[in-house]
Amino acid sequence: MQNKRVALVTGANQGIGLQIAKDLVTHGFTVLFGSRNLQRGEAAAKQVGPDARALQLDVTDQASIAAAAQRIRKEFGRLDVLVNNAAISNTSKQPDMSVQEYAKLTRPSNVSLDEVHAIWDTNVFGVLAVTQAMLPLLREAPAARIVNVSSGVGSLTRNSDPAYAYRSIFGPGYAASKTALNAMTLAMAIELESTGIKVNAACPGYTKTNLNNYTGTRTVGEGAREPVRLALLGPDGPTGTFSNEDGPLPW
Repeated sequence: MQNKRVALVTGANQGIGLQIAKDLVTHGFTVLFGSRNLQRGEAAAKQVGPDARALQLDVTDQASIAAAAQRIRKEFGRLDVLVNNAAISNTSKQPDMSVQEYAKLTRPSNVSLDEVHAIWDTNVFGVLAVTQAMLPLLREAPAARIVNVSSGVGSLTRNSDPAYAYRSIFGPGYAASKTALNAMTLAMAIELESTGIKVNAACPGYTKTNLNNYTGTRTVGEGAREPVRLALLGPDGPTGTFSNEDGPLPW
């Protein structure tokens, strides 16, 4: 087992995930760049240096998840940080379609169940599957951390307020998947609170990535700040929280 801390970031070949992975390398980690497409993961890791390693990982494929966990155990013996970042916003939105137009097609009354299943398979069930597979490795670390990359648009408290700016786009797909992810985060934190493994959810804000056709207003550097902060929490840090870089967010 190596002395250097080991982190796994899912969906690390681009966007916020890539920036989180880069930042963790600068903090002294060996970082595994989880990527559904291994070649893209290798290309991303190559940009960073020898402490970046590509890892084939499709969060919707149980065999892929199991193989990734087996490789980590064989090569490193433990996992210090898991960042569940991989996510999709949709499967059917056209490139020239605005978020508001897409929202009208994905109301509870008319959304395709296939669309909802696909989004939740990655954003919710994928996170649970990866966490279950990696938990034995996280238990081997002295102070493991799990960070789930969520979104403020999943906040039920915010969306119940008629004045909330993004209330009109709340629907069963992406937004509700982040609500469910927050619930998963809290459930994980409750189970693990006696172990020292801290589990928290981070909102990166409206960041310019492929997820939103690069319409975001924040840079990936800004979006990565809160997930990285939570990954580096010390022993007195919180668990079972939902926050952005400005502080706690309402569930």
